[in-house]
Amino acid sequence: MKTVSLSGSPRENVGKKDARKNRRLGKVPCVMYGGKEQLHFVVDEKPLKKIVFTPEVYIITLNIDGKVHDTILQDAQYHPVTDNFLHVDFLEIVPEKQVTIAVPVKAEGTPTGVLKGGRFINKMRKLKIKAMAKDLPDFIPINTDNLDIGDSVKVMDVKMDKVTFLDSPNNVIVGVRTARTVVEETGPGAAAAATAEGAAEGGEKKEAGKKE
Repeated sequence: MKTVSLSGSPRENVGKKDARKNRRLGKVPCVMYGGKEQLHFVVDEKPLKKIVFTPEVYIITLNIDGKVHDTILQDAQYHPVTDNFLHVDFLEIVPEKQVTIAVPVKAEGTPTGVLKGGRFINKMRKLKIKAMAKDLPDFIPINTDNLDIGDSVKVMDVKMDKVTFLDSPNNVIVGVRTARTVVEETGPGAAAAATAEGAAEGGEKKEAGKKE
């Protein structure tokens, strides 16, 4: 998994008043846990946004007061009106422990069903997995070449070495559905509709003949 660096400073005081003061200065109150100790600190908002507001996931190397910690983003809380950060949680990576994280799904290939007029659907943008930090993938590749209309790939169909998938096995990740236009043109009701339309046209011609 890709790694990015982020610098922070220890918080001198922990409380709502201090948190509001830091936010006014463009800093985000944070906490790191999961290791030997819990650490409260602040980071600049701008570099944090570049890490959070992206579909990718990273191992984040936090440099706090000269000490380096490998972490993953665990949770982010936002203001309900402004969407600015209120608080961010980081989970420290412990080498001998597995990490739980949501990793992006990357659909690869062109489904057969799409070439036939079907509609491709991507129901799950990320999958929740558990693995050692060294085995965490940047994304989960899903090959879609063989998906025909009505086919799908479920969580149970995805296999990856040294990775455990935590979502429900029956959850559909991607699939191909029948497009509405295809149903209208080739569905079982198409012939009946055409017959009814022809009969209506014939009736109109007869009525026109009587009037003449």
